Amino acid sequence: MSNEQSDDKQGPSPPPEEAAEPSYGWLTALRAKLGLPGTPTLRASLENALKNAGEGEAFSVEEREMLLRTLRFGVLSVEDVMVPRADIIAVDENEPILELLKTFDAAGVSRVPLFRETLDDPRGMVHVKDLLRWMMGDALGRPAIAGHVPSSAIRPTAASAAAAHAPDLSRIDLSRSIVSAKLRRPMIYVPPSMPAANLLIRMQSTHIHMALVVDEYGGTDGLVTIEDLVEQIVGEIEDEHDQAEAANITSDAKQGLVTAARTPVQELEKYLGMKLLKPEEEADVDTLGGLIFSLIGRVPARGELIPHPTGIEFEVLDADPRRVKKLRVHIPAQCFRRCGFRQVLT
Repeated sequence: MSNEQSDDKQGPSPPPEEAAEPSYGWLTALRAKLGLPGTPTLRASLENALKNAGEGEAFSVEEREMLLRTLRFGVLSVEDVMVPRADIIAVDENEPILELLKTFDAAGVSRVPLFRETLDDPRGMVHVKDLLRWMMGDALGRPAIAGHVPSSAIRPTAASAAAAHAPDLSRIDLSRSIVSAKLRRPMIYVPPSMPAANLLIRMQSTHIHMALVVDEYGGTDGLVTIEDLVEQIVGEIEDEHDQAEAANITSDAKQGLVTAARTPVQELEKYLGMKLLKPEEEADVDTLGGLIFSLIGRVPARGELIPHPTGIEFEVLDADPRRVKKLRVHIPAQCFRRCGFRQVLT
């Protein structure tokens, strides 16, 4: 990623017939391996064959799972894999370098988007490598101009030369603004409807591994990294810097049943053994935060109780004017008896 933000440049778009007719060479080979006849619904046939394959087949369980993920990846859009706007970790470009350093330390990421005043005015991103390189340059400073050395003087050793140019961390100016340090790299800007596979190809060709998802009005909807895309195929990737995420749902006698608002509704349904969504709502509501909004039509205030038709109540433990963050679930005794839940938590 270059140090100056610029519009992402692409080569000429492929002819329409190429975009409409993707290459299925590898799918054809896989179909032959599985002994499938030619069919217009090749993707569905492959998925069924992989799901129903028994032990001793051509592929192991892990291989089948990866192949299934690959097939499913072909129908995903950027919106399906993006980090939502509310969860984007970003820094204002006018903040001091120290703030950027703190953000990298707290988030444990290698790239951070930059904005000016709001996320709807993105300015690019910073890679942690560029930050470290800049800090080392400040620490080394300009090399001192050596005085006249007589020809009879002994030539300095490599060790003494290294000592003379040892980095001095006190030289690093962490109060300097991010924008003045010229650390910016460009990002890709894509619509939420873009196929995820197309974005992966674009990242490979441009060597830019972070994309900002923008809506039709230019507002920021979300963020996608190349890791987000690859994980759709190979599964969760945890490196040595990843921290274990806290459980979405926790329960104890003191706090009761507490859950993050971003928890998928299906996860709480499975935990409680009851349905919280009607069939017609399942396509539109994904998270508990979305469920709360669908129940009352607005973002609730902290401390507010929202009743659900099943009889349970959601208490808002944490929220801001834009979104709900944490909820406590109150489950009355009659609801426990009806759904077979054994332990009263509140």
